[in-house]
Amino acid sequence: MAALALPLAVVGLGVPEQPAAASDNGLSVRPAMGWSSWSFVRRWPTEAKLKAQADALVSSGLKDHGYVYINLDDFYQKCDSNGFVVDQYGRWAVDEAKFPSGIKALADYIHSKGLKFGFYVTPGIAKNAVTRNTPIEGTSYRAKDIADTSKQEKNYNCKNMYYIDYSKPGSQEFVNSWARQFASWGVDYLKIDGVGSHDIPDVRAWDKALRATGRPINYALSNNLAIADAPTWRQLANSWRTQGDVECYCGPGPNGSGFPLTDWAHITSRFNSAANWQQYAGPGGWNDLDSLEIGNGDQVGLTADQRRSHLTLWAMAASPLLLGTDLTALTATDKAMLTNDRLIAVNQDGVAARRISNSGGRQVFSKREANGDYIVALFNTNTSGNQTVGVNWSQVGFSGAAEVTDLWSGASAGTVTGSYSAALRPGETRLIRATPQSGNTVRHEAENASYTVGSTIDSNHGGFSGTGFVNTPNAAGAHVEWTVESATAREAALTLRYANGTTAGRPMDVSVNGVVVSAGRAFDGTGAWTTWADSTLTVPLKAGSNTVRVTATTANGAPNLDYLDRG
Repeated sequence: MAALALPLAVVGLGVPEQPAAASDNGLSVRPAMGWSSWSFVRRWPTEAKLKAQADALVSSGLKDHGYVYINLDDFYQKCDSNGFVVDQYGRWAVDEAKFPSGIKALADYIHSKGLKFGFYVTPGIAKNAVTRNTPIEGTSYRAKDIADTSKQEKNYNCKNMYYIDYSKPGSQEFVNSWARQFASWGVDYLKIDGVGSHDIPDVRAWDKALRATGRPINYALSNNLAIADAPTWRQLANSWRTQGDVECYCGPGPNGSGFPLTDWAHITSRFNSAANWQQYAGPGGWNDLDSLEIGNGDQVGLTADQRRSHLTLWAMAASPLLLGTDLTALTATDKAMLTNDRLIAVNQDGVAARRISNSGGRQVFSKREANGDYIVALFNTNTSGNQTVGVNWSQVGFSGAAEVTDLWSGASAGTVTGSYSAALRPGETRLIRATPQSGNTVRHEAENASYTVGSTIDSNHGGFSGTGFVNTPNAAGAHVEWTVESATAREAALTLRYANGTTAGRPMDVSVNGVVVSAGRAFDGTGAWTTWADSTLTVPLKAGSNTVRVTATTANGAPNLDYLDRG
């Protein structure tokens, strides 16, 4: 019964209670939206191509729907036989043949369109900087003072990047000088690529450097980062890539460039990623599922049904929406997808969905928005065969009836009681908004609450609701806390579902908004850990958000807690 593992706590609305402090740089309160050069432009970016995409982002109307970033990815640099050509301070030199006006001029052009400009770097210091022993701007130090030439950093272009030894004076100053250069050029978004867990010192140094510039720069990490270090990524950055590239590299051009850009297998692999990383997303930091390959019709490698599912998953996961397609050749079908404000609102609500069902290609994700509505996405991820995909409202988090709206079409499905289902073609999705009717019970699963460090989410005793139950430490003061919404100030019935497989009572104080409303409330033995019981009490709620906390009062700790129902 005693819990040993550290928890990954989440609050009652489905928004993570951060396992580590979120980045406090004030950026990316909602997921970033825009376009990135890698998928379509790939290894051949130029000033003219970037300007054309910026023009198209505006003229297509995408900008008016929130897509504002134009991000220049890799291969803007100049290389020689020893790696990156560098400037007088050891920083990468821009290939003037590709960008004759320079990066600042390009950023100025993008800004003139009312857009934001993104840029790219990888960890380390270039071999040419070390060979030349270039000075570090504003210091008496030089490249050889900070380079660890025994190890080479990952780099996808010119290679030949040495590790930086951050124990050496001048190392932070080198990164600071690079960040100042980017800020002076007008960079609004920086992707640092090739990041692994061994690069946490670099990630931390770039975080410090970007803050020191005084310019707001959205800070993104890539790619395929370790989930074990998710609290660190969240503390230091605004987004982090949860997997490798979404591109299939199966096109007819060099290095697999050209259409198709991706395939269905590269999209469906993201479903597990979205589920596994869900708890780390929240305002200021997002799980990045990679580029959104929608815009150029079927030639991207996905059918229209698959593209709608692609966008639906990214929206439900609150992933950044960074288009990878050719914006100068948008199809009418895809433009309608990308400008569907109902879908965009699901992405921008600041809540990452949890997966509540996954069986035989039938998957269901849901999330609860701040106004009390539930967003539910049903998917048939198979490549053949129609499937009926269904969900009970109790799995979603409430009971009774709800008004249902199809968010792709905008059509009302009327009042739906108890459960919802849809017959879906292979690769098809159904995305709905369910608004529980007034007076219905709203369920708050314990696994989606915040709870004492040392608690675990367990599933080893059957009969629970949702995906598990909370097992707190056996200690006085162990607690679980929910956020409960109420449309008005009123008296409300709360029902706590619990199991206590011991013969000793596990009393708890029940408090609402910090005031104890039931002291030492009895939660006696239920006969077995698989036998669940209800404890119902009436409490005062204020209009809006309320905190309901149960706190163990003895060394036995709390009983296993399944959910809190609000009537």
